[in-house]
Amino acid sequence: MNVIVILSIFAVGIFVTAFFTKRRFGFLGLALAAGSILSVIWGYDIGLEASVFGAPSGSMTTALVSSLLILFPAGILLFHGDKYKTLVGRIVGAVLFTLLAVAFLIEPLSQTISPQGFGSNIFNWLVNNRNTVIGAGLTIAILDLILTKPSHFPIKHHKKH
Repeated sequence: MNVIVILSIFAVGIFVTAFFTKRRFGFLGLALAAGSILSVIWGYDIGLEASVFGAPSGSMTTALVSSLLILFPAGILLFHGDKYKTLVGRIVGAVLFTLLAVAFLIEPLSQTISPQGFGSNIFNWLVNNRNTVIGAGLTIAILDLILTKPSHFPIKHHKKH
């Protein structure tokens, strides 16, 4: 299967999920960074443990486990946290989340996919520029957190009279 088709399927799934859950990009972006760190720490070991339970051992299993570890913290936060209120905010947040997720997932995918043809140029560009995309994405995620107005819950004063 063409590399662009595989990346497009991942990207569309991530975009649709982020768009419909309406979650803000800031927390999701930082959750992807946390997942990436967990993937580096535990990815190989969990891949080996998965082979004990019958999964084939090798680079495909390690890449799959690493990808799931990257997406896991963000997947949890898709059900908690602040939401966008406008359609434009939802679209921009979902696009940014998708770009950052693909940048984080390109590393494990590059271990199993051998790009050929037209898709190889785009794939190689993503591999070569992933650090730039991740750096810009995390900076925007932090800015999103800083610029987010906290929701204030009404404080109820209980009168004792």
